[in-house]
Amino acid sequence: MLQKLFKKDTKDFAQELLGMYLIHESPEGKTIGKIVETEAYLWNDPAAHSFRGKTMRNSPMFGKPGTAYVYFTYGMHYCFNVVTANVGIGEAVLIRALEPIEGIELMKKRRKREDLYNLCNGPAKLVQAMGISKEHNTHFLLHKPLYLEERKKEMFSIVKKTRIGISLAKNKLFRFYIKGNDFVSFPV
Repeated sequence: MLQKLFKKDTKDFAQELLGMYLIHESPEGKTIGKIVETEAYLWNDPAAHSFRGKTMRNSPMFGKPGTAYVYFTYGMHYCFNVVTANVGIGEAVLIRALEPIEGIELMKKRRKREDLYNLCNGPAKLVQAMGISKEHNTHFLLHKPLYLEERKKEMFSIVKKTRIGISLAKNKLFRFYIKGNDFVSFPV
């Protein structure tokens, strides 16, 4: 089923990811988070890393749909994306926020925080809480140890908003989140 989702338009896929589970079976333990917020980045989007063409850093964005694209930003944080378009087209979905489901004590330890609502409510925070690293860059997300899983889909409304923390193409409604979820990064 997930394989079929990789064939969807990136904006549609960003919405389809909502409610899915991101699972990491690390040597430290298993952590699971429900995806509650995403942002789409398209090949012709000035805010996308791929906009100016393929480089060493962004090359995973041009790879197989379902591949992880993990990059370092602001000289201090990693962010995690799911590659979405056909090979050769640089598109991906940034995972912006997760609702912690399992392995919460391990997430708290990794983040050095006790506040449940602040564990995964941002792209850098969720990477740290889930134990995702640069080594996961180019990993195919249907295989362990880091993978996506569909579970029984709950009913929810999706909010469409502008993306956060970008200076180009700021007016595009490419950010999606589960309405009323307490774990999104910026619910407004």
